[in-house]
Amino acid sequence: MKIAFIGGGNMAAALIGGLIKRGVAPADIYAIDINEEARARTAQQFGIETGAAIDAKLADFDAILLAVKPQVLKAVGEALAPHLSRQTVISIAAGIRAADLSRWLDGYTQIVRTMPNTPALIGMGVTGLAALPGVSDDAKALASQVLEAVGSTVWFDDEAKIDAVTAISGSGPAYVFYFIEAMQEAARALGMDEAQGRALAVATFTGAAQLAAQSGEPASVLRERVTSKGGTTAAALASFDVEGVKDAIVRGALAAEARAKEMGDELGAA
Repeated sequence: MKIAFIGGGNMAAALIGGLIKRGVAPADIYAIDINEEARARTAQQFGIETGAAIDAKLADFDAILLAVKPQVLKAVGEALAPHLSRQTVISIAAGIRAADLSRWLDGYTQIVRTMPNTPALIGMGVTGLAALPGVSDDAKALASQVLEAVGSTVWFDDEAKIDAVTAISGSGPAYVFYFIEAMQEAARALGMDEAQGRALAVATFTGAAQLAAQSGEPASVLRERVTSKGGTTAAALASFDVEGVKDAIVRGALAAEARAKEMGDELGAA
């Protein structure tokens, strides 16, 4: 597998590192970034070749991963279009629909739209993927192989679900960090110092998430097992219910999905 990256940010770096750990030779990875400092850092960290601009060299690669900001994807696509013939194009840009990307790529259709999340930076990400109709099984397998270098993958037949993926797992780490912040604030109010509160809050989230992952039982069942009638946990959950915490989280995720759709409309109109 030969893979080129356009854009050299944190997610690209995570994917490059993950691919190398999985046995992809650094000689088979190429990264393009307009920033000279970023290119030097990437080359030094991973021992791969880098370039400053999109050119005919990209014709030699099996996959091209677009890791640029959504606002510049149109310009990147238009520059990339003349160099496409057989490559699988993988986009991780939030909100940008594959049909719009295809239009910017002069009608090229071997496109897989994805949404990874930031735990990919430690190899524990999860990525939602969807392909344009007509994308080959081999191309889909290649996209899976690339994204699984930083975690697990979930495929969707309907590309519109990628906006929902963005709302749940793409933005989801921020929801978790938000809750951790709240627990740390509560710890301070209860007289703990910063280190104590952080240690307890983070370890609680880590342990609870691992328990949920390993048990296979619904989260509601796991919650009930921690909640004794009339006990401390029941008091906390009752307070959450009065304040509408669960409903607020659901509304927040729905707002994130709506914003992803709006971004698709706004940026795709270009």
